[in-house]
Amino acid sequence: MSAKYIFVTGGVVSSLGKGLSAASIGSLLEARGLRVNLMKFDPYLNVDPGTMSPFQHGEVFVTDDGAETDLDLGHYERFTHARLSRDNNLTSGRIYEQVITKERRGDYLGKTVQVIPHVTNEIKSAMRKVAADCDVAIVEIGGTVGDIESLPFLEAIRQMRQDLGRDNTCFVHVTLVPWIAAAQELKTKPTQHSVKEMLSIGIQPDVLLCRSERNLPRDMRSKIALFCNVEEAAVIAARDVDTIYELPIAFAAEKADELILKYLRIDAKPADISKWQDLVHRAHNPKDEVHIGIVGKYVEYEDSYKSLKEALIHGALRHNLKLRVTWIEAEGLETEDDSYREQLRDFDGILVPGGFGKRGIEGMLNAIRYAREEKVPYFGICLGMQTACIEYARNVCGLAGANSGEFDPATPHRIIYKLRELIGVEEMGGTMRLGAWTCVMEPDSLAAKAYGATEISERHRHRYEFNREYEAVLTGGGLRLTGTTPDATYVEIVEIPTHPFFIGVQFHPEFKSKPLEPHPIFRDFVAASYKNRGHKEAPLTAGQSTALAE
Repeated sequence: MSAKYIFVTGGVVSSLGKGLSAASIGSLLEARGLRVNLMKFDPYLNVDPGTMSPFQHGEVFVTDDGAETDLDLGHYERFTHARLSRDNNLTSGRIYEQVITKERRGDYLGKTVQVIPHVTNEIKSAMRKVAADCDVAIVEIGGTVGDIESLPFLEAIRQMRQDLGRDNTCFVHVTLVPWIAAAQELKTKPTQHSVKEMLSIGIQPDVLLCRSERNLPRDMRSKIALFCNVEEAAVIAARDVDTIYELPIAFAAEKADELILKYLRIDAKPADISKWQDLVHRAHNPKDEVHIGIVGKYVEYEDSYKSLKEALIHGALRHNLKLRVTWIEAEGLETEDDSYREQLRDFDGILVPGGFGKRGIEGMLNAIRYAREEKVPYFGICLGMQTACIEYARNVCGLAGANSGEFDPATPHRIIYKLRELIGVEEMGGTMRLGAWTCVMEPDSLAAKAYGATEISERHRHRYEFNREYEAVLTGGGLRLTGTTPDATYVEIVEIPTHPFFIGVQFHPEFKSKPLEPHPIFRDFVAASYKNRGHKEAPLTAGQSTALAE
């Protein structure tokens, strides 16, 4: 059987949760035994989000093959087992780049190159490629219906219905039913206008996911069904939830997956969502809480660290704990005295994530020094590992002025320097060390114990590396380099063995954490942080601490 398609679009306003809706539908279809793949089309002209500011676009998610992609692909991977690559996220910029390359090469045999059919054919070809090895391909169109940028993608999915027929395509439209406080009622008009916009370009939605603060009464569903030309069962209430991991359960309760399978004429076994139900039960019934301070550069916009926060939540849920996160602007810790320590005193654990540029670096170094000296569990990721090495060089090994070549080209001790293969490369897009690389670990290291293995594969996104000319000085001072590439070229993991939990990794483990399969280092970091909380408040019993570390 060739794959069938579910097209997810959005109307009225952005940020309605199309990505989470697509991911949740995918998880339900997987729970029914179907093979699922997901893809996202973004209408902007950047070739990929790699060069975009985190404040503009949020996190850049990295796949195993080194693609810098939209953060929605993180949701797809967390909710399903789909193996994603650069083929799963295409932008207008990349589509047009491919079309123009073909035109310059003469592939169009002198024809006039137009949006229809050449651009739309390129989009349809990308969809078919992703659908080659699955039962159902879920395709999300970014932006909002009515945007000029989205029109080629919407036209392409309209053509897919024409090409494949109703039994092989299903249109899911995510829309808004706002609560108007002054009138004390829900309003359906925005949804009606959004569907009208879809109809004007030749697409009749099959299923409406109606985002709302409140439950949709029966008469309102009937009204929406009547005016939007869908059956009443196809008006699905997508209410706000306490945790995004409730969404598969909420959609299952509304029989959204059942309806979609009916439209696609697919027979599948009932969905087993017991693991999701257990996860949500733990989220609503924690035995205690753990408080993590994240010292970063882009904390004003939480989507900049989307996968990071989710990975911490996964680790907390594994231990039946409620996660409390405090976002700390790194520049706010750059005090001339020790007053920064007061800002860090209440945290059970401290995490420094990735980032680029010199802003806030001194604040990060202060946070790391505090965690090291006060024996507070510390987890450094990418830039967080590099700054941990710089802090150790300065404050333990006595290398005054130690720094990274990224922050101070004139530093007397370049602990971190530009990747050797990037010397002379000035282009920004796609020039970093990206994607999955193998790491070999010391058998008795903190990292190896967490993974239960000595060789792993993790995803990277960085331009700078640890300078091994300083290896002897730092290891002589007590720092341990416990993970490297198999050829020993790059340092991947550093630890302080005399510290309760101090680890820095060059890779981004948050990209591989799932709610039902927490990442080992996040799991153990949360356990160590909770144990530290016990030391601060009341000592844990031996039985409690053992249970937490399982």
